[in-house]
Amino acid sequence: MSNNNKRKVDNNETFFTPEGLQEAKKELDFLKSEKLSEIADRIQQAREGGGIEENAEYEAALEEQSFIDAKIIELEKVLRNAKIIKEHSSNIVEVGSRVKVKSDGKIDEFTIVGKTEANPVKKKISNESPVGAALLGSKKGDLVEVSTPNLSYKYKILEIN
Repeated sequence: MSNNNKRKVDNNETFFTPEGLQEAKKELDFLKSEKLSEIADRIQQAREGGGIEENAEYEAALEEQSFIDAKIIELEKVLRNAKIIKEHSSNIVEVGSRVKVKSDGKIDEFTIVGKTEANPVKKKISNESPVGAALLGSKKGDLVEVSTPNLSYKYKILEIN
C-alpha cells in the first residue's frame, strides 16, 4: 500500500473546477441581489399586513433571511479560499483527477473534486471524503485502503486521467 506520496490538504482551500467556480459565483450573486430583495419585500408586506407579534408570515420571512445571510457568509468564505483545479500530470491522483479503480472485482470510476462540487450520483467525490482523501497522492497500480466508520475496503488504481 502506498502512502508515501500523500499530499496534505489545506482545510482552508476549497477546490473548484472552472465551471464549479462560476456556478458558486452565480449562486452568491443571485442570493445577494434577487433572493435578499425578495425576502425584504416579503418582510415589508408582512409588516403592512398587520402587527408583527404572532405574525407567522413575518417570522417565516425573518427566518429565511437569516438562513440566506448565513449561506452568503459561507459562500463568501468558500470563494475567498477558492483554488482552481488545473491541468496536472496523470501519474498521481490529485484534485481534478478521474480515477478508475477496482475493488472486489468491481470496476468503478470517480472524479476527485472539491467538497462544494461533490455529487456521488455523478461519480464526483470530495477530496475530503474517505475515498477521495485515501486516493490522493496515489499512483497507477497502487493498492489503497479506505477506512470509514462502518467499512474498510481496498482499491487498486487502474488508471488516472
